[in-house]
Amino acid sequence: MKLYITGGGTGGHVTPGLAIARYFESKRPDAEVRFAGTSKGIESRLVPREGYPLDTIEITGLRRSFSPSAIGHNVNALRQAMASVGTAKKLLRKAQPDVVIGCGGYASFPVVSAAQKLGIPTVLLEVNAYPGITTKMLAKKADKVLICFEEARELVGGGDKVELTGSPVRGEIVFADRAKARQKLGLSDSDRLVVSFWGSMGAKYMNEHMAGMLALETRQGSSFRHIHATGSAAFQWLPKMACEQGAKLSGGNIEVTEYIYDMASYMAAADLVICRAGAATIGELCALGKPSIMVPSPYVAENHQEKNARALEHAGACEVLLEKDATPQTLLEMAERLLADDARRAEMSRAAAGLAQLDAGEKIYQQILSVLR
Repeated sequence: MKLYITGGGTGGHVTPGLAIARYFESKRPDAEVRFAGTSKGIESRLVPREGYPLDTIEITGLRRSFSPSAIGHNVNALRQAMASVGTAKKLLRKAQPDVVIGCGGYASFPVVSAAQKLGIPTVLLEVNAYPGITTKMLAKKADKVLICFEEARELVGGGDKVELTGSPVRGEIVFADRAKARQKLGLSDSDRLVVSFWGSMGAKYMNEHMAGMLALETRQGSSFRHIHATGSAAFQWLPKMACEQGAKLSGGNIEVTEYIYDMASYMAAADLVICRAGAATIGELCALGKPSIMVPSPYVAENHQEKNARALEHAGACEVLLEKDATPQTLLEMAERLLADDARRAEMSRAAAGLAQLDAGEKIYQQILSVLR
């Protein structure tokens, strides 16, 4: 069986594809998996690290603006997308997959579109409550559309081909062991670890505030360990900004990195996670039963990240801090308050674990098989 998985631009569109690939291999050792994405997106690093071949297609995402420059950019992006469908057809003819699985993001458009034109079965996975532009454009001709939130059903067209499966979570996340992870990272039982990240691309506004938080931790002598992943863009400037404000980034409790590749170990070891509220991240937090402070991105369609975060907050699994209120001082105060309250974090952990959809991988596997039948 040959699977061709496409999606990218951000980790939220790549990690679900990797989870599907691993699950298929666990069920079908004869499965052959190939990925397609861009040469500049996070998939260009994540996919090869996981040992999968990656075919690259050059395509640019759309901008959510009506400024003259954005309109010009979007016109060129659409032209590029149409041209890239031809490239995708050549790749698919060479790979000859049994099914193409689109996990969202602009990188998946040309491959899924080409597969539909060539008569290859296509399955779409939409991890967010409010589908992206790519999913909406491709859903009508897809054989199956798999969703993670019931709210997405009618937004992708409804009908019998739409199935609620939940978001797939990588096996290394599901089976991560806290004690082993902490030993691996050199943490004692008394150490408190905060892991923070704003997504694979980073978020300029929030990374600026994170630089301030790291500086406050140094100046106030905070005792917890803190590992922050900046994302690709902010790694060029955040460390310098934090140091200029007084942060000590070497030989202390703070570590700054561009991207956390071994996320399973770091999240399993963490006492608290500070992050955005993307669906893939939420799935992993729930699978691990991790308490979190969520700062939902306000720059997404239908404000779906805040809706994702509020659902967890209502269940008692996280605390939500809106970006407009997320000052360095507020971030630090919330983190220190939760780290000092073991009972509160234990409640949040139980609530998060209660929301986990650990059978999502099997549901997705069965739906893909039904298309092949």
